[in-house]
Amino acid sequence: MARTLLLRTKTLALAMAGTGVFFLLGMPLPFLFGPMTACLLAALLGQRLMGFGQVSYGARSILGVAAGASVTPAVVGQIPDMVQTVALVPVYVALIGLIGVPFFRTFGYDRVTAWYAAMPGGLQDMILFGQEAGADVRALSLIHATRVLMIVTLAPLILTQFYGVSLSHPVGAPVAEIPVLELVLMVAAALIGWKIGERIGLFGAAILGPLLLTTALTLAGLIHVRPPREAVLFAQFVIGTGIGIYYVGVTIRDLRRYVLSGIAFVAILAALAAAFTEAIHLMQLAEPVEAFLSFAPGGQAEMIVLAIVAGADIGFVIVHHLTRIVLVILGAPVAARLFVRR
Repeated sequence: MARTLLLRTKTLALAMAGTGVFFLLGMPLPFLFGPMTACLLAALLGQRLMGFGQVSYGARSILGVAAGASVTPAVVGQIPDMVQTVALVPVYVALIGLIGVPFFRTFGYDRVTAWYAAMPGGLQDMILFGQEAGADVRALSLIHATRVLMIVTLAPLILTQFYGVSLSHPVGAPVAEIPVLELVLMVAAALIGWKIGERIGLFGAAILGPLLLTTALTLAGLIHVRPPREAVLFAQFVIGTGIGIYYVGVTIRDLRRYVLSGIAFVAILAALAAAFTEAIHLMQLAEPVEAFLSFAPGGQAEMIVLAIVAGADIGFVIVHHLTRIVLVILGAPVAARLFVRR
């Protein structure tokens, strides 16, 4: 316990230092990129770091509440208009698999590892499924961590440079300006939704449980605002730290094989996401920013953060990401068995 406390204290200090440096330099998203960069550099330099355990899941529940609070009756009324773009998600996932699996096979990965490395699902889910199927867990961990890291790093640059988006949109009102009853309801939705989701085995329970419960409260007219600014910034801080510490213990061999192949695959994913974004925009099915964020193959938590700071339609973005995650979660294990058997 003493060692755990020491490692977590060191991790927290590094993350806070990174946040402070990014904030003082006026860098974008200092509460996300500051701790992520500091912990990533420390991990690559051989430092031992440790995540925040249940606190990390609690931070994700805040983003679940933020997403659920954005699903207003007006957003629900727009769902029929999303049918055409949502229908493109299975095509997108299939193309990623058709390109990604042969890509990783050329790098010498076995079939099971290549399959789960290519799937654009949640990091934890793909590692768990891959482990159960006999894949190389170390490879999956680093490939998917690299995917998330690269998407989180590149997406803000694309949003600002290509789409002219400002990432300075308010993430929420200060806690003092939010009615106490709504604060209580949001805390309850975060905790109850998270734990019930875990109890029933819901994938991504820390996000999806609070999201579903908060959506119900929002549609019932009990919640009208997102979580306070302080809570969302805290969630950014914890998630940024978590991305950085995934690289603890990385060796030169890991960098040369797993991380480099992960970076190369992200280039393919970026090209596919750009193609779908452009097609959706040309067909006038959605605005470019919403289309890009909906098809950028990052994690749910990270894409919710970016949608908030970009001022995008969070409801639109989360519907498409949930569709992608559900397709991968339900379809990947079944398709993997058929693929490996063949």
